[in-house]
This record gives sequence, structure tokens and C-alpha cells, in this order.
Amino acid sequence: MSNEAALIEAARNGSATAFTSLVFSYRDGLFRFLLTRTSSFADAEDALQDTLINAYRYLNSYDSRWRFSTWLYRIAINNAAKLKSAGTEELGDLHDEENDPLAHCIAASERENLWQCARRQLSDEVYAAMWLRYVEDMSVNDISAVLERSVSWTKVNLLRGRKTLDVELNKTATDHKSKAYG
Repeated sequence: MSNEAALIEAARNGSATAFTSLVFSYRDGLFRFLLTRTSSFADAEDALQDTLINAYRYLNSYDSRWRFSTWLYRIAINNAAKLKSAGTEELGDLHDEENDPLAHCIAASERENLWQCARRQLSDEVYAAMWLRYVEDMSVNDISAVLERSVSWTKVNLLRGRKTLDVELNKTATDHKSKAYG
């Protein structure tokens, strides 16, 4: 029996310490993932807290045929979706001047940020698949389980996502006469 399996069994028997030890190694990755799926730092914190509470509450429903991390990420996706569907009010543009140098720097930085570009170009599910693969280093099978999609869907959409980003980033590089992206 692995250490993770022993912790799961102890947590199922009511050990909060075992549960804390179990989720500790996943906490930072879950939080980074939730930051990409929510509109603010506070929403990501709320979704993480809800994820950990739900994981503890429903630990008896965990099926050991799957990786524990897959199960946690699935809960996280559901909690982020609940926050997104609840909606948040946008404050709008708070800048008084159109020629604000700080705004231009931030806009330029966002244009060059791969994950910001991915967020704009890809659907939520494809973005999540890309994030889980390239940031969280999950296998295609685990991503398929987390997103509740087939392995074929996952492979095809990872490829399409990469191609979409390649086209967008190369277009941006060409527009700015830069060879940064090939």
C-alpha cells in the first residue's frame, strides 16, 4: 500500500491530519490551476477552499482506480465553474487617460504572455487541457479523466490548441517584426 493510499484510508476513517498531509502536495498546483479558471485571486482562494472541503466531505466517494490528483482537479473544475456561473461585476476601465504608459506596458506584457494569449484564443476546456498538460504535467489519460472527455478528444484538442497558439504567436511576432517565435 502506498503512502498516499494509507493517507486516504486514514482520512476516510476520520483523520484530519491524514487528509491535510494528503492534500498538502496538491494545494499549490490546484491554486495555480484555479487562478487560470477564475477572475480573481480571491475567487481562486474561495474555489480552492471549496475544493478541499468537498474533497474531505466526499472522500468516501473517491474511487481508487483513478489517481487522487485527477479526482481533486475534477472537483476544482466544478467549483471554478460554479464561481464563474455566479458571475462577478466588472469594474471597467479605471484609467483616466488613454495614453497611460503603465497601461501600455501592461497591455504589451499581456500580449506577450503565452497563457494570456491561450486564455483569449482557446475554449475553457481546451485551455484547461493545455494547462493540465504543460503546467501541471499531467498525462493525457489523467487529463481525459479530469475533463470527462475521451483520450482522443484530449489528444486532438491539445494538438489544435498548440496550432492555434502557434498561429497567433507567429502572427504577433510578424506584426511586430520580431523573430521571437520563429
